[in-house]
Amino acid sequence: MVKRFKNNPLLCPSDIEPSMPDMEVACLLNPGVFRYEDKIWLVLRVAERPKQEEGKISFPVYNDKGKIEILSFQKDDTDLDAHDSRVIRYKGSDYLTTLSHLRLVCSEDGIHFMEPEGYSSIMGQGPLESFGIEDCRVATFDDFYALTFTEVSRYGVGVGLIITQNWKDYQREGMIFPPHNKDSAIFEQKIDGIYYAFHRPSSPELGGNYLWIAESPDLIHWGKHRCIATTRERMWDSARIGAGASPILTPEGWLEIYHGANEKNEYCLGVLLLDKKYPWKVLARSQEPIMQPEMEYELKGFFGHVIFTNGHLVEGDTIKMYYGASDEVICGATLSISEIMNTLK
Repeated sequence: MVKRFKNNPLLCPSDIEPSMPDMEVACLLNPGVFRYEDKIWLVLRVAERPKQEEGKISFPVYNDKGKIEILSFQKDDTDLDAHDSRVIRYKGSDYLTTLSHLRLVCSEDGIHFMEPEGYSSIMGQGPLESFGIEDCRVATFDDFYALTFTEVSRYGVGVGLIITQNWKDYQREGMIFPPHNKDSAIFEQKIDGIYYAFHRPSSPELGGNYLWIAESPDLIHWGKHRCIATTRERMWDSARIGAGASPILTPEGWLEIYHGANEKNEYCLGVLLLDKKYPWKVLARSQEPIMQPEMEYELKGFFGHVIFTNGHLVEGDTIKMYYGASDEVICGATLSISEIMNTLK
């Protein structure tokens, strides 16, 4: 059902130049995927940090003037909690250990990628993106592309929207799902004239990290929110779930590849099958993962035991999926739609 690319990993941090001379690329993560000018393109999340000094932990943030500022703390500072490689806490405030932006790469064959000239990186802007932007999903329409991505700041985590036609001019529409929210993927076809999107609000008290769906007349104003899938106790998706890329329309319904994690922060992939006309109705759901971390590059890295996808292309029965592994490298795999459907019967 799943065939990993023999060339995996396709991209490593050393393959990408940092955006500034005094920075290093720590991780490449979770690309959005699209076709443009007869090529396959990835929207990489590039996570950077300053070159680390012995005994210190340093990380970048955007200051109030929109400039990158480096914060640095001693590792033995008793006010510092750095047990998680992704997030640190200092004197009651949380910070990301890296600052992410979005970078375009393209390929003729879908395996060997390069950064094209004339296409700028998409950087964080303003106070709602002061800790960076992450995990872009690309919805392809007839005459434009819609990018949903995570906006991170001290105010929380929300979902931003960008519209583009040529990948050089970007129309920023601001935050469309406020904190705490992420993992938003837009359906690539309207249903009865209405746009639909997945999103993942979170609540530390009531509820949890569940998958929701919403409706919109214009991609900007969203309503009629419905929770369509929750975590499941003692299963592979017991701690959190979230949407992958835009769902795939099949004769049986909308097929959505989603990620699920357990209490050990092990990330796997499963699927939901949704009704064609009423996509908030779940027809079937994976009991077991369709893909789980197995290869060394999926088990070991910046944050191991992670497979996370938010981008794919569909060619007949074949899904060409790109994914982040161990929060560090970019990989690819092909999956069969019909074989996935057989697991749901």
